[in-house]
Amino acid sequence: MEESIPVVNSIDGLYPDANVPSQKERWQALLDHFEEKYGRKAAFVTRSPGRVNLIGEHVDYSLYEVLPMAIAADVLIAVAPLLSKEHQDGNTVIPILNINPRKHRPSECTLSPMGEADIDATVHEWTNYFKAGFNGAIRLLRKETPDFSPCSMDILVDGNVPAGGGLSSSAAFVCASALAVLRANGRDSVKKKELVELAIVSERAVGVNSGGMDQSASVFSLRGDALGVSFSPQLFAEAIPFPKIDPPITFMIAQSFVTSDKHVTAPRCYNLRVVECTLAAEMMAKDLGVALEDDSAPLGRSLRGLQHALFAGGETNKIPPVALGDPQTPPKQQLETMLSTVFDLLEYERGYTREEIASNLSISVSTLEEKYMTKFPVDADLFMLGKRARHVFSEALRVIAFKELLQDSAAAENPDVLLRLGALMNETQTSCRDIYECSCPEVDQLCTIAREAGAYGSRLTGAGWGGCTVHLVPKDEVDTIRGAWIEHYYRVREPEISDEKLQEAIVVSEPGQGSVM
Repeated sequence: MEESIPVVNSIDGLYPDANVPSQKERWQALLDHFEEKYGRKAAFVTRSPGRVNLIGEHVDYSLYEVLPMAIAADVLIAVAPLLSKEHQDGNTVIPILNINPRKHRPSECTLSPMGEADIDATVHEWTNYFKAGFNGAIRLLRKETPDFSPCSMDILVDGNVPAGGGLSSSAAFVCASALAVLRANGRDSVKKKELVELAIVSERAVGVNSGGMDQSASVFSLRGDALGVSFSPQLFAEAIPFPKIDPPITFMIAQSFVTSDKHVTAPRCYNLRVVECTLAAEMMAKDLGVALEDDSAPLGRSLRGLQHALFAGGETNKIPPVALGDPQTPPKQQLETMLSTVFDLLEYERGYTREEIASNLSISVSTLEEKYMTKFPVDADLFMLGKRARHVFSEALRVIAFKELLQDSAAAENPDVLLRLGALMNETQTSCRDIYECSCPEVDQLCTIAREAGAYGSRLTGAGWGGCTVHLVPKDEVDTIRGAWIEHYYRVREPEISDEKLQEAIVVSEPGQGSVM
């Protein structure tokens, strides 16, 4: 947790061995292109990877634990600091170029007199993620030196994490950007935890109520291990080694090629789910007679905070008062109680209107909207609070079970461990599809095909509504599953699909290394 971001002089060890030669060519092309565009050499490169979430979907912003791992796909930023680059008005300007200018047009970032970058969250602009990382880094530096003034810099970006694919391209970009700005402004050593914490808050400026899983996985991950990330009472991450079993644990990632950029669809998808979970916590707290304390969730209240309040000892504020749960109650038992409480207190099949929620909380509709739906607007008439809370508590239980299986000292001798891990992943997909309603037909189809071809477990990964799927598979069935997807999904959707696109669509994934510079 308190380690610094590694500073490396070679990319050996950052990627699977088979990928190192092609990655060396890619890094060299980035450096050559930088020198060609700016007429001088880059001083350094920052790197942050994407991630795949193994289990714990849509629970991080409710402050429950998740189990992701970094992947080989990443964002690279080549940087050369400058004393200044100014327009005629005297404002500092940072040029931001991309290795692929046809897809990501050249741009620049003009700093305000306060030395920060203005972000218009209503416009989906690729450089907003650099600006978000820039502002987060500058605010951190100003905490250390109040009169700090940032330098300008030349920037060239190369990213191969698919945008809108559920593999956290945005978090990788924000983390790499913040790291670049810190290094350019004299911070040769950056703590992993401080980078994650500033990146979590910074990405919200782009218009998404992000939790913290994506940034944590991008920064904290160690090659070869999964990552356990918890958010309550504070951010904590630990490497979770995979048990050495035969056949070895193998994960495949398959793209649906249904793009669902959460920054574009947020008002009716991602941000709406954050609001629904927050309001579920508020309404249950009101009915139970407990007070929620502010926490680090995007809207300041969370289902995890509700659990903490219900197991804090003492009594509720109801008349007559009711005894609260013992804080020493095991986490699994606490969650089981929370899950049953959802069924007791919240409608499941029927959604709540704004008027009903406001009445329950004893506030006006305008106050409700101002408090929960202004900073990150949502587009909904009904709020499915019971369904969303049920998913969160049941998914938190699945994370505990998954982690226990990975950490079981007898896992290597347990012939059923892969089946049990896979079953938990399948349960997550069912919950995401039917209860949290964040899947889509194409994702469902990829999961069905994989299971029928021999996968132990298959589920969406990331925000959902498209994007990628992750699959726990027998190592000797990789080619069979790949062939089934090609025949029954990819060539059906796109008969002339190229081998290059198929190679991009299906990846056998190894746990990757987190951020470096």
